[in-house]
Amino acid sequence: MASPTVSSGSDIEPKTTIQRLLASPRVRRACKFFTQAEAQITEQHIAICSVPSTPFGEAARAETLRDKFRALDIADAHIDGEGNCIALRRGRAERPLLIVSAHLDTVFPEGTDFTVRREAGKLFAPGIADDGCGLVALVALVEAMNECDIETEGSILFVGTVGEEGEGNLRGARYLLTGGEWENQVDAFISLDGPGLERITHRALGSRRYRVRITGAGGHSWGDFGEANPVHALGRAIARLAVYPAPSAPRTTFNVGRIEGGASVNVIASEASMDVDLRSESPEELRRLDAYFRRAIKEAIDDENRLRRAGTSALQLDTKLIGDRPSGETPGDSALVKLVEESTRAVGSRPRLDCSSTDSNIPISLGIPAVTIGAGGASDNSHTLDEWYDPTGRDTGLTRALLVILGTVKVQHR
Repeated sequence: MASPTVSSGSDIEPKTTIQRLLASPRVRRACKFFTQAEAQITEQHIAICSVPSTPFGEAARAETLRDKFRALDIADAHIDGEGNCIALRRGRAERPLLIVSAHLDTVFPEGTDFTVRREAGKLFAPGIADDGCGLVALVALVEAMNECDIETEGSILFVGTVGEEGEGNLRGARYLLTGGEWENQVDAFISLDGPGLERITHRALGSRRYRVRITGAGGHSWGDFGEANPVHALGRAIARLAVYPAPSAPRTTFNVGRIEGGASVNVIASEASMDVDLRSESPEELRRLDAYFRRAIKEAIDDENRLRRAGTSALQLDTKLIGDRPSGETPGDSALVKLVEESTRAVGSRPRLDCSSTDSNIPISLGIPAVTIGAGGASDNSHTLDEWYDPTGRDTGLTRALLVILGTVKVQHR
């Protein structure tokens, strides 16, 4: 007969939960596994990150991850309708159901060389840390639990998500929780994203992203002077946005990340476009900034059209929403956040609560307790071709993740 289980619920303090977990011989063996299997985990990391995974082109990497889960006896590991890699490690019961995720995609376009090279103990490759270290953590966690015969009361859904970066707009996590087979079945969500130990992202940074396209007749800079100019209108809109009084608390930001338009120095452009990113910690401030931005574009178009030469055509505006990430918060005093804080202390690090935009935005917005944490190790030059990852300390990050997972779904002691 099974002895009493360990829970991270309100009936047991997180510190007690972690102490009981660390007293378990099986859990201690699993923690040692991460150190003993360091070289093996690094080889798995290299194998995963060597498979190209571009925006909306994650399929090959998803299949690689699926095959690794199947090799670990998760026979029903599969690719869902949005392209996420799904692997359910069943507990004694279906609930509680915890999702542990990492994202498959990178920011790098098709044609990028994803070859991993080693140099002075570091791994260099696009996406090697963001989020290659999270993906291999999923595999290592399953392997450690299998190797050490750890059974849980609740079930764990390990997921490699698509579309976390940029214009992916969190489509993988969104589908998983609002349209896929697991909708309304998830009790908690943990995202492993990037390296480190201190960061605990429990607040979701909301954002709205737009692609603005302005079109007109165009013409010659001398002969057709007076035609409404899309580039000039774009400039007027940017100038208006640049003077927006963005508050520092709650932190609110805006950015024009890309502009295009025109054919030559002596040509009035027939088209100009820009991509704009608006963010805020506060849903109210984000709505305020969003309304200001849309008004600024309209006023800029109106000004340019008003100044055009009589008889010429007016500019046309096309504004497309290309990203909408919800904001919200898993309260700092919630059981999940407290459990992660205590797990962080237990491995010798100091927890730091954080706000960012990650896959956790979606569950947080749905009222599902969720956090995003690092998978250990260190990195730099994220989102560049010179991105690197140092696996030193990876075992500590994996130990913390294991403690959080087992504290959430409960460990069956025998």
